[in-house]
Amino acid sequence: MRYRRLGNSGTAVSELCLGTMTFGTETDEAGSHEQLDVFLEAGGTLVDTANVYSGGVSEEIIGRWLKDRPTDVTDRVVLATKGRFALEEGPNSSGLSARHLTRALDASLDRLGVDSVDLYQVHASDEHTPMEETLRTLDGFVQAGKIRYYGLSNFTGWELTKLVHTARALGVRPPVTLQPQYSLIVREIEWEIVPAVLDAGMGLLPWSPLGGGWLSGKYTRDQRPTGDTRLGDDPNRGMEAYDRRGTDRTWRIIEAVEQVAQARGVSMAEVALSWVTNRPAVTSTILGARTTEQLRANLRSVDVELTPEENAALDAASDLGATDYPYGEMGVQQRSRDLAG
Repeated sequence: MRYRRLGNSGTAVSELCLGTMTFGTETDEAGSHEQLDVFLEAGGTLVDTANVYSGGVSEEIIGRWLKDRPTDVTDRVVLATKGRFALEEGPNSSGLSARHLTRALDASLDRLGVDSVDLYQVHASDEHTPMEETLRTLDGFVQAGKIRYYGLSNFTGWELTKLVHTARALGVRPPVTLQPQYSLIVREIEWEIVPAVLDAGMGLLPWSPLGGGWLSGKYTRDQRPTGDTRLGDDPNRGMEAYDRRGTDRTWRIIEAVEQVAQARGVSMAEVALSWVTNRPAVTSTILGARTTEQLRANLRSVDVELTPEENAALDAASDLGATDYPYGEMGVQQRSRDLAG
């Protein structure tokens, strides 16, 4: 396992992160604790959860693991959680207001059984709360010792840039990371969000790097999902839905990943994870596994270093085909400048 700076902070984290959205729903407590043990044994340090994962149960499971393990193990954990969405009904039960975030963080700390977390992330933006209010609240959490850093999740490029410059204007701490969806299938963030992250000196924590399991090779064009898989249980599941995501472009990407994997003698998941982990601005890629076997397989991606030719083949297969303006060739030419005149 290699280590990288947590965005623009001085803290080092593992290049792979253990995502815990499955804890308490798809993975029981014993399996969750086993995943945490295996991840730490492999050199992993960054553990990511959220207050809404399994309705708070994910945080509780992690909290009991932290309490049960010796400090020489748990001290290596860089712990991250999130707040923004509702766990109960009510007009103030969600959002990024000072009232809601304060209550959400206190509840997360209680479930985790800790006095502070290393990274607290706002799970999405909030059109109804002034950024100044949110930023002063987050900065107050740092001053109070409840969090060490804060980050963003699911922000657009303009929202991220506005927040960074607002923080500078207020003289408060800026965010260190952004957690977006990012994979060979979902590359739209490269148009505006990745440049904004690089400009701000932040780091990316990609979620769903296997495209909801699509890039592991478990789904095929000629057979609808069945059995014990995410889409086998529900083929219409969210943005990963079989009919929604099963486009010609997706199948082209899967074929390219399979070709690289077969030539290398590794799994498709290892190839897809290596690709995203080594993209610009990426700090740590979030692994979301239902079983320990899946986690072990995904951890092997740290040993896969793609060649320039392999990266080029994957880039070409997953190219989004941007039209001429503003992200295509003509738009890029309008923004370029030859210093030689």
